[in-house]
Amino acid sequence: MAIPRLLVVDDDKDMCAMMVGWLQRNGFSVAGVHDSAGIAEQMAQGRVDLILLDVMLGDENGLRLCQTLRAEHDVPIIMVSALSADDQRMAGYRAGADDYVAKPFNPDLLVARVRAVLSRAHRAASLAYRRRARKCEFAGWQFDPRAARLRAPDGFDVALSAREHQLLQVLLANPEIPLTREEIACAMDVDGGATADPAEGRAIDVLIGRLRSKIEDNPKDPALIRTARGVGYVLACRVEFLS
Repeated sequence: MAIPRLLVVDDDKDMCAMMVGWLQRNGFSVAGVHDSAGIAEQMAQGRVDLILLDVMLGDENGLRLCQTLRAEHDVPIIMVSALSADDQRMAGYRAGADDYVAKPFNPDLLVARVRAVLSRAHRAASLAYRRRARKCEFAGWQFDPRAARLRAPDGFDVALSAREHQLLQVLLANPEIPLTREEIACAMDVDGGATADPAEGRAIDVLIGRLRSKIEDNPKDPALIRTARGVGYVLACRVEFLS
């Protein structure tokens, strides 16, 4: 299973670095940013499984940022703040936060809260929100999910079946992150979700082969959709989201 990717947002650089380091030592992939511009940059780069968002961000208001993120994404959010009164906690929940952690906090408790929120959200839900229609570019290709159009680097359109379209959306939403067959199937809503059925895994393998035949220069030696040994598959290129 892919390592959860967290985003820590705190304008106190020392606090941000401490949280990033502690969470990394506990097995998470973590990036730290200090403002809304940093959030936008990280969200555009790919998957974010959970955001730890400080309420006080200099000239920016963490509660308003939480509201904006909640309107645009389903990513779980934990508010982190020195403001711990009940009304302040309720304001965080009303803004859309999944949990609220007061400073100062026990770092082990923070890790436990992160794991609990991730468990509630479930990875399938985290993958699902990233399937929302957004134009993007990858390795010279252009993909417009709203128009169901895939344009090759030479300018020609490539036809995709409905299932190939779903598969490509999942891969593009999670670039450079190994995904299991079960995670792919669940994100595609294949048969209502991921199962341990070997037949479903083989169906994903067949679908991967079909998509490779359409976007790879050499499908037998793929450069874009690579096999991640012991895991599943990975889209081995960067993706730029356009809208």
